[in-house]
Amino acid sequence: QLTESGGGLVQAGGSLRLSCVVSGSTFRNYALGWFRLAPDQEREFVAAIRWSDSNSFYSRSVKDRFTVSRDNAKNTAYLQMNSLKPEDTAVYYCAVTSRYPTSVAEHYFNWGQGTQVTVSS
Repeated sequence: QLTESGGGLVQAGGSLRLSCVVSGSTFRNYALGWFRLAPDQEREFVAAIRWSDSNSFYSRSVKDRFTVSRDNAKNTAYLQMNSLKPEDTAVYYCAVTSRYPTSVAEHYFNWGQGTQVTVSS
């Protein structure tokens, strides 16, 4: 089970850190991905991290602004979002995959309930 938190309302240029707590299962041999869904848009890949060695990759739209990390002791992954833009407004979800690297949503499972991020201009 995955549970996201940390969303909120922030002004453009601001920062937020999202958390994704993994409970009930061990996903040490998997990768964790972040996706987002904005109104009237398709689900978009944001970033993914391989749990074993923290290798990560990002979508072009967030690269150099967002950073994904994980804390083994807390079974938690993080998405640090800096220099936020209004177009980053969306519900952000985390999910896991046994494939890495992949940005295909259909390769992910155990989706969390999402956390809303709103960036005002």
